[in-house]
Amino acid sequence: MAEVDINPMQAAPSCTARSKRSAKRCCNPAVKGWFVCRMHGAGGGHPEGPSHPTWKHGMRSRQAVALRKQINALARETREIERMITG
Repeated sequence: MAEVDINPMQAAPSCTARSKRSAKRCCNPAVKGWFVCRMHGAGGGHPEGPSHPTWKHGMRSRQAVALRKQINALARETREIERMITG
C-alpha cells in the first residue's frame, strides 16, 4: 500500500478566528504556540513601556499602580494605628 503524503499546512491546527459576516472559520494555519494565524494577531503587538507608540507618562503602568497600592496600604495601616492609640 502506498503512503499518503500529508501537506504540513493541512496537518497544522487551523486558526480559530471567525468572519463577522459569514461566521465561517479562517482557513489559515495557526502560528505555533497560538490559536490564531498571523493575519489575526499571532505574535503581533508592541512591547510594553516607554517604547510603545501610545506611551504618555506611565502613571497607569503596572509599576506605578503597584506602588500606589503599597502606599495606600501603608496609609491605611497608619490611620488604623492612630485610631488604636487615640482610643
